[in-house]
Amino acid sequence: MPAPDTPDPDPNRADVVAGLSRERLADLAQREARRFARTRPLSAAAAKRAASVYLDGVPLHWMKDWPMPHLPLVERAEGATITDIDGYRIDDFCFGDTGSMFGHSPAPVAKAIRAQARRGLTYMLPTEAALEAGRLLCEVFGPFRWQIATTATDANRFALRVARAVTGRPKVLVFNGCYHGTVDDAFVTLDHGRTVNRPGLLGQVTDLSTLAVACEFNDLAAVEAALAAGDVAAILTEPVMTNSCMVLPAPGFLEGLRRLATRYGALLIIDETHTISTGYGGYTRVHGLQPDIFVVGKCVAGGLPTAVWGLSEATATRYQTANAARAPGHSGMGTTLSANPLQFACLEATLSEVMTPKAYDHMETLAQRLHAGLAAAIAVHGLPWHVVRVGARVEFICAPGPLHNGSEAALAHQPQVEAALHTALLNRGALIAPFHNMMLISPATKKRQVENLIAAFDEVLTELTT
Repeated sequence: MPAPDTPDPDPNRADVVAGLSRERLADLAQREARRFARTRPLSAAAAKRAASVYLDGVPLHWMKDWPMPHLPLVERAEGATITDIDGYRIDDFCFGDTGSMFGHSPAPVAKAIRAQARRGLTYMLPTEAALEAGRLLCEVFGPFRWQIATTATDANRFALRVARAVTGRPKVLVFNGCYHGTVDDAFVTLDHGRTVNRPGLLGQVTDLSTLAVACEFNDLAAVEAALAAGDVAAILTEPVMTNSCMVLPAPGFLEGLRRLATRYGALLIIDETHTISTGYGGYTRVHGLQPDIFVVGKCVAGGLPTAVWGLSEATATRYQTANAARAPGHSGMGTTLSANPLQFACLEATLSEVMTPKAYDHMETLAQRLHAGLAAAIAVHGLPWHVVRVGARVEFICAPGPLHNGSEAALAHQPQVEAALHTALLNRGALIAPFHNMMLISPATKKRQVENLIAAFDEVLTELTT
């Protein structure tokens, strides 16, 4: 990697963002946008057709978050590669924002789908695969009493219902900047120390401070003060904050949450939907955490929409007591298509043949290389950025680090920089997540794909700094 030919821009100047010249960044962004649009005419034509049938031109509004002039249309995805309808083969490091973290259509999962499709897709009754999936869930994640949902959003929502039912308390404690799916209760933020609704919520008419209290991640004193009020049913947290840059827990923080939850009679809910990247069994198993409720979704069934939530033995007993005492009628928990036989077939295949210690060893090795390569490029180009890794999950953050909480993470985001980099990397054959600078390594990822991403990253930084 060449050394920069010019001195580093002063990061405090108005014409500089994240250590980069705003003018150079704008030039790069325009150049890369033109390149993308010019080279994908079939996808551009398809985007025009979509605009006439889909609200805002996309089937899911999150797709508007990609920074390209229009979306590439996927023809097929296999392993760690996507091919679009214009014929470009793309090294995928996004994997559907974790949904396909173990690769696109792993062979055992594809085989299980084909076999189950011949036996029926849904009938609200269990199968032998359901029993085996339950056994495997305990083997991989721990001896919880399990329930199956379709999304992690649903699983977190149901977990909160359980927590409120067994404690008789109304509030959930969440961390400023957190993300737990589209669970309404978690969409709060801190405003001069007060818990308020996050700005920008569409159609939200409830004062969410009646349901939630926000604290800063890594601040045990604030957590204890909130719990001391006696109205918190549960702490809902990821072991590592994600979707807000990555914020690592300070030494003793997660253990402190367990201790405080027990002391003040609240439950501890660990959401591993993203941190399943940590290693076999997720962060909870790798680091010996002891949640009362455990949640994981997205990739747990190899990409088929599935989430699981499990109760500790003690919590399950409390839930059963509360459930037995409730009035007749709908509990308000569950969805008709959850726990369908296709989910169980994919869960069994993923847990037994795909999500293995050997797979994680491969993912960890290549993620270490990606972390080192990105960090080296940042250092060579003299940028005030840093790189964070949690197992197979790697992010470059366009600000100094480490970050300690959600407020710092919010300030670290540089949308102008990130958008330009994402399009430039895609033009060089690598796709990373649109919401932040997240990259995943799958069991199908090859060393050459990682080296190509590092080289592309360095090439883009060279254009911006020399």
